[in-house]
Amino acid sequence: MAAPLAGVRVLAVEQYGAGPFGTQHLADLGAEVIKIENHKTGGDYARSLGPFFVEGARADEGSLFYQSINRNKQSMTLDLGSPEATPVFNRLVASADAVANNLRGDVPERLGLTYDQLKEVNPAIVCAHCSAYGRTGERRDWPGYDFLMQAEAGYFHMSGEPDTPPTRMGLSIVDFMAGTSMALGLVSAVLAARTTGLGRDVDVNLYDTALFNLSYLAAWTLNSTYDPARVSRSAHATLVPCQLFRTGDGWIYIMCNKEKFWVALCQAIGRPELATDPAYATFDTRAGRREELARILDEALQARSTKDWLRCLQGVVPVAPVRTPREALTDPETRRGGRIETLALDGGAAFDVLASPLDAGDKPASRPCPPMGANTDDILTDCGFSQAEIDALRGRGLI
Repeated sequence: MAAPLAGVRVLAVEQYGAGPFGTQHLADLGAEVIKIENHKTGGDYARSLGPFFVEGARADEGSLFYQSINRNKQSMTLDLGSPEATPVFNRLVASADAVANNLRGDVPERLGLTYDQLKEVNPAIVCAHCSAYGRTGERRDWPGYDFLMQAEAGYFHMSGEPDTPPTRMGLSIVDFMAGTSMALGLVSAVLAARTTGLGRDVDVNLYDTALFNLSYLAAWTLNSTYDPARVSRSAHATLVPCQLFRTGDGWIYIMCNKEKFWVALCQAIGRPELATDPAYATFDTRAGRREELARILDEALQARSTKDWLRCLQGVVPVAPVRTPREALTDPETRRGGRIETLALDGGAAFDVLASPLDAGDKPASRPCPPMGANTDDILTDCGFSQAEIDALRGRGLI
């Protein structure tokens, strides 16, 4: 069975995190993703980003950060900042389905990456933009990064324990969500373009994504006096019990997000009377007794180890161990379940990355992203450039 996006060609003018994360989804699903990198500036900034590199890497593809979000892509060089590159890029666009970028909001137009600038070359081209604050408005020319968005959109106010300094969450979640949203918008617009023959611009930005992630908390806040805030022990904002609890040798996370799970938990810990006690019988009554109930459950759960409780509760009550990232990644089941794949660079250096969580049937073997420009000649040849033209472009420093 062919990969879902086989036959889709995407030109990616991208760097660092959000854009590459999004286009890697496309590449994993079979799209031909071609990174357009400026060799004069070192290409994608993430190529040099440490502190960890693939042992034995011979060129500029050895950054583990870089490889974690650029799997299954190709790379060609082209100095888009030069006006002489425009006709070259246009010939690439003529055979492409989409152009994706995660540049600062004012840069795509300057580089000729918008639909209005490319529709004469290819009326069906989709131009997907993932900027910091959008391509319009007073902040269009501002640089922006994930942690800034977390701070401004209120995430710091909801992470960590009460009465501690504002705290960001541990992942670049805004980058990841914005990149994924860009990929979804791009595929949707390509689907429409293949029906109508007309492409379009598709815009997403980090700040709007950060706000949108507030989801139901935003709806509550906009329509009531509710004010999202940090809750002790990483608890749910309103549902009780749904938080960290102490066991005999550590911590466990329990989520009784349906009343039936509360009844099952009470039975499992040997306190069935709690489920019928008017003080704890419903979400509404438990909500006002969070700390009191935590003390009761802590006492019961500390009678046994985390391992014992997991054995008792898993499959009955939503429960999870509290692990470090290393513990999660080195769990033998993580590798057995196909969640990790091993890639190898030319020269024999092998390294592990997380596999795509998207399962659309048989997955072909993944490839690491090659050194900058490794596919330039092949891509240009495929787009109709003669060897003489390619040599001339190289002689002029455009590739």
